[in-house]
Amino acid sequence: MAMKIRKGDRVKVISGKDKGTESEVMRALPRQHKVVVEKVAVAKKHQRPTQSNQQGGIVEIEMPIDVSNVMLMCPNCKRPVRVSVRREGKKAIRVCKKCKQDID
Repeated sequence: MAMKIRKGDRVKVISGKDKGTESEVMRALPRQHKVVVEKVAVAKKHQRPTQSNQQGGIVEIEMPIDVSNVMLMCPNCKRPVRVSVRREGKKAIRVCKKCKQDID
């Protein structure tokens, strides 16, 4: 099944330790069925000093979370919504299930 959430979408986390957080999708990983959301699921990584990173130390990075743990925020009704897809020729257009407005 294709993911209905894309890079740049505004989403709300609906489960997990960051539940209730609204943020933007930085990366979508459709093969793993995951998304990387800004300031959500932050992990600390110990970075060794390299040529490009002279300092090294502990770096915070966002980890991927399952796409089922986020809901798309509708730009029209400003609420987390489910999404349906309407086809116009070969183009797929995402539609809000609550207000019936196009998201794309």
